[in-house]
Amino acid sequence: MTVMNNVILNHNEINHKIRRIAFQIYESNVNEDEVILAGIDSNGYILAKKLKTVLQKISNINPVLCKVTIDKKNPWEVIKTSIDEKDYKNKSLVLVDDVLNSGTTLIYGVKHFLDVPLIQFKTAVLVNRNHKKYPVKADFKGISLSTSLHEHVEVVLEGKNYQVFLE
Repeated sequence: MTVMNNVILNHNEINHKIRRIAFQIYESNVNEDEVILAGIDSNGYILAKKLKTVLQKISNINPVLCKVTIDKKNPWEVIKTSIDEKDYKNKSLVLVDDVLNSGTTLIYGVKHFLDVPLIQFKTAVLVNRNHKKYPVKADFKGISLSTSLHEHVEVVLEGKNYQVFLE
């Protein structure tokens, strides 16, 4: 991956944001033994894995990963999770994605989990943009950006050089 001129967050800054979000998740679940980290495939799930690693280092909470598969072009279609409903029922759950843009993916992800009783339901994103068309918010966010509708936020969380940049 080549380094872009319009980098918003570099590798170290992203790691710092992930650590801060993990502490916020811990603080809001300090009395829980287990937290479900439901990451929206693909970058949301990668972010959830990174949050799990940090949570295991900073707390006694058992973070359980759940991959959430949503067709981002047709989010009203069937949503799949990598763990059974019984495994997150009556638990604390954090729905994780890389970028909150229009809110479409996150709101349909929220809708999916609303059919199950949960102790607590929060959302976490690395980048929060201000172009929402749905009333959804990120409870935990790494950075908030005011961008134009024509700009695209790209998040790279694989390899040895994580980046968030504008295209």
